[in-house]
Amino acid sequence: MEALLRWEHPSLGNVSPAEFIPIAEETGQIGEIGEWMLRNACKQAEIWHENGLPPLIISVNVSVKQFQHGDFYQTVKGILQETRLNPNYLELEITESIMQNIGESITVLKKLKELGVKTSIDDFGTGYSSLYMLKELPIDTIKIDKSFIDNIIDKKDQYMIKTIIELGMNLNLYVVAEDIETEEQLSLLKEYNCQFGQGYIFSQPLNEVEFENLLCSNN
Repeated sequence: MEALLRWEHPSLGNVSPAEFIPIAEETGQIGEIGEWMLRNACKQAEIWHENGLPPLIISVNVSVKQFQHGDFYQTVKGILQETRLNPNYLELEITESIMQNIGESITVLKKLKELGVKTSIDDFGTGYSSLYMLKELPIDTIKIDKSFIDNIIDKKDQYMIKTIIELGMNLNLYVVAEDIETEEQLSLLKEYNCQFGQGYIFSQPLNEVEFENLLCSNN
């Protein structure tokens, strides 16, 4: 399960993260927002665990500016202690732009791994990754960017998807296809041996009550 941040403004209506996240980064508020997001996601996951629901891993997106902040590791560790969530049930999603400061990024990733927290590279295939650096990163998962899935009927995109899946498997990484919406996309990804998928074909985004009902119905 992936925790998604949504803003329902009383007068503006639904404000897209594509609009407010860049502003939060520019104004320096992303740290507080990200910390609030992480704390509430961990708290909710632990509540579900305590209520006897399946102990699923909860995945939380992390801004590059948030990740590169000097006290990020201590923030994560403190929130896990505060919410009592087992670190093994938390996954942090980061983007390929951490490659811009690879030395510090590897240090933080290693400390998170030692803590028991899982990490994934989000939107893989569209950013700064190099194959050499990918093998150096202590990560657990790569998530195939939606642009490849959207154009999966294109032969070139199919070759790219198959290559990413094979690369991930050869590096002992989990591979997740994002934003699957059609049966055709799902069928092709299964054919390519993609391990995991997420998208509207499985479920629309749900609030915590709706998601709990979904978990109960599948339990």
